[in-house]
Amino acid sequence: MYGKEQNFRGYKVVVGVSGGIAAYKTVDLVSLLTKRGAEVHVVMTKAAREFIGPVTFEAISGNKVHLDVFDSPPGWHFPHLELARIADAVVIAPATAHFIGRAACGMADDLLGTMLLACQNLVFVCPAMNVAMYKHPAVQANINKLREFGYTVVEPDYGRLACGDTGPGRLAENDRIIKELENQLLFNQDLNDYTILVTAGATREPIDPVRFISNRSSGKMGFAIARAARKRGARVILVSGVLHPKPPEGVNLIEVESAQEMYDEVLKHYECVDVVIKAAAVGDYMPENVASQKIKKNGNALTLELKRNPDILLELGKRKQHQLLVGFAAETQDVEKNAKEKIFKKNLDLMVANDVTVPGAGFGTDTNVVKLIFAGGEANQLPMMTKEDLSNIILDNIRMLKKCK
Repeated sequence: MYGKEQNFRGYKVVVGVSGGIAAYKTVDLVSLLTKRGAEVHVVMTKAAREFIGPVTFEAISGNKVHLDVFDSPPGWHFPHLELARIADAVVIAPATAHFIGRAACGMADDLLGTMLLACQNLVFVCPAMNVAMYKHPAVQANINKLREFGYTVVEPDYGRLACGDTGPGRLAENDRIIKELENQLLFNQDLNDYTILVTAGATREPIDPVRFISNRSSGKMGFAIARAARKRGARVILVSGVLHPKPPEGVNLIEVESAQEMYDEVLKHYECVDVVIKAAAVGDYMPENVASQKIKKNGNALTLELKRNPDILLELGKRKQHQLLVGFAAETQDVEKNAKEKIFKKNLDLMVANDVTVPGAGFGTDTNVVKLIFAGGEANQLPMMTKEDLSNIILDNIRMLKKCK
């Protein structure tokens, strides 16, 4: 299930354990990392030691557990700095609400918090807590703050918790944590200097409190791009409409519903990103008037007056400075002609165009058939492939275009 045991050979992983009941699961995580060749150093908070003893981690990892800034194992003089320097990755599992809050505020009142401030490499935060605590706005705000720091948040699993409640809050299973480490430690990190904003999914425009106007987009293409970019080291902001699949690990997911909400979120982050990939299917129109109550049938035809939604990509093209802009064009005829017109009109660098009537290229599929069309007029027809493979081809071309700018 985890691949070859030598996969992490040569890597040093620091595992931070904070004070939650899920700390017992971290023993198995340390064991798996050690078996696969990683050199593992464990840092425990005072509260973590109420749930499990250091001797267990020492036996599994083969290294002395680090407990306090002023209690260094033999040969360690400044453990908070030395741990930060040697770590190829830091994994905090479990990360309690208390720890997440302290980390978001940059607290340095114990070894784990101090070491984290000094760390400049990969950090993975694995929350585990009661469902109500996890959903609390303060906790969510703190988690988002950690994402802004560049940390990867491995979202908790849904299930029955130790307290008896059911919901999101269970520490992610070790195979998910290991997989995220694989993705970022063992894969080519050629996009680690990029911040990429991806839009995905369908927008909805309300008619009344019950009905809405939307489209057939599943969000699979945008989510595949976000996942591939994250694997290659990019900081990813994913602005998603509704009906999306399971979110990729480690991205900053921002959920929206209407085209206006997506417009607002994209513009809010635009200045700080290097690349925008507009894979969302944004509604072109919205009702002129939205009924406050459900519209009842009265036997007559219903007429809706529609008005234009803001054109997000057009506005981005007008404001473009250092950013690279990639658009998607879902067409049913004159694919290349229509796509080239959009490139010129919206000041794009690359358009990914497809005919959604072609089998394997439509909405909701796991494959796609596209033509890459560049601002200079060059067009490259690609064969049918998975959306994951297509995502990496798009990202390869983005790297090439960025180098040429």
